[in-house]
Amino acid sequence: MTVFIDGPRMPPKRGGKPDSLVIFLHGYGSNGADLISLAPYWADLLPGTAFVSPNAIEPTPMAPGGYQWFPISELDPLLMEQGVRMAAPSVDRFIEREMDKYGLEASRVALVGFSQGTMMALHVALRREQPLAAVLGFSGVLVGGPRLKDEMRAKPPVLLIHGDRDPTLPVPFMFESAEALAAAGHGAQWHVSYGTPHAIGPDGLELGAAFLATYLKTPKIAASR
Repeated sequence: MTVFIDGPRMPPKRGGKPDSLVIFLHGYGSNGADLISLAPYWADLLPGTAFVSPNAIEPTPMAPGGYQWFPISELDPLLMEQGVRMAAPSVDRFIEREMDKYGLEASRVALVGFSQGTMMALHVALRREQPLAAVLGFSGVLVGGPRLKDEMRAKPPVLLIHGDRDPTLPVPFMFESAEALAAAGHGAQWHVSYGTPHAIGPDGLELGAAFLATYLKTPKIAASR
């Protein structure tokens, strides 16, 4: 079953029709307004990019204004994988709607996740028929690693960024995710933000912007002779 999702948006800084799109997937108990706040910091490097940050598929119990992609599960691998699989069709459908809305190919769309949103971004992007431009994951983890080799259909560029002081998802999760990607026949760039808890540090913000710009920069049109 798919759930219709939507959330805050920011149009391209240069105006007009976007030439690319960044979709933010927030963490447990947060909402779309949280990650859309990153868009102004990245707009200078991505002037033709539109940004959208949908609220997750269901409200978080006991957290007014918060949403979750799936219920929290004390990091139980089986429950996390079940939750990701349950929410994935809604994210996939959202991506398709946004591509249709702006007339963009998959190669012009990037996913940016934080925590539980990173779990969703990695799961969805690696299983799509047409590869997305890139996946940027902050403070998250790859779930379902043992099955990835058999299920992976696309290999978009991946950058994982994680704080070394993260008490929620400790930094070893990032290394385990990178190893699981390699075992499945893909790979990832990664970066440790020293002194950073379960959050996005200034270095992560800067590296994330450069990473997205590498894969979403406006294609240059050759001058006619």
